[in-house]
Amino acid sequence: MILVFGRTGQVATALARDADVIALGREMADLTDPAACAAIIRERRPQAVINAAAYTAVDKAESEEAIAHVINAEAPGAMAQAAAELGVPFVHISTDYVFDGSGSGAAPWRPDDATGPLGAYGRTKLAGEDAVRAAGGVHVILRTAWVFSATGANFVKTMLRLGATRDELGIVADQIGGPTPADAIADACLTIARKLMTAPDLSGTYHFSGAPDTSWAGFARTIFEAADLSVRVNEIATSDYPTPAARPANSRLDCSATDAAFGIPRPDWRAALRAVIQELEGERT
Repeated sequence: MILVFGRTGQVATALARDADVIALGREMADLTDPAACAAIIRERRPQAVINAAAYTAVDKAESEEAIAHVINAEAPGAMAQAAAELGVPFVHISTDYVFDGSGSGAAPWRPDDATGPLGAYGRTKLAGEDAVRAAGGVHVILRTAWVFSATGANFVKTMLRLGATRDELGIVADQIGGPTPADAIADACLTIARKLMTAPDLSGTYHFSGAPDTSWAGFARTIFEAADLSVRVNEIATSDYPTPAARPANSRLDCSATDAAFGIPRPDWRAALRAVIQELEGERT
């Protein structure tokens, strides 16, 4: 049995489809109570633990950093400690926001590159990474970016909603990253968790994002094309769309180590996008 924290988020929803998974929603596991989360692990005694829950409201975190820190840092640290005590693998999902995102034309971030979060969300996620490592158990921290699926709130669903009523949209073109299907992240987490059971020496920090890298504007164009929507995409700069929290300009992630260690290549997000759009269209009919 693999214990998953999270049940309604994009990745957690995908993880819950696996027969070996027990997914814990907020009513069963309150991440604002780290000790209670650790107690659940000790009580359930799973074969592995995956933390797919987080405080992900990037802008809101600027004014709620304290609670974001409890959920994104203290809770994962407590979970990782409990998993370490039981000697079971712990897989923790993190984010490109732990980097400063410098240079939209820069090289992809490697797992061992220096971090430098720009805002509260990134700071709390980085603190969570540090806490997981400090627990000293078998673990993988899997950083990802630009997650999308047919569930939850994400860029694909926002573009489809806006594109249904608008002829043109201004979309940021100077932020670059790899859109990542939630289903692929879930599959990667399960593969990693199972591999760690027999190869604990693979513990460490890894990256996983979709290919090819693109801009938000490029992503939007592909969404509208796949959905057969005639929407003109006007490229704008990040400075033209101010937000409370700064966004990384460079969210490219070097995923080569993940492929080498676990045999998990970068997924083609364009194929996954078509499947997501078909699923959403099916829900509307």
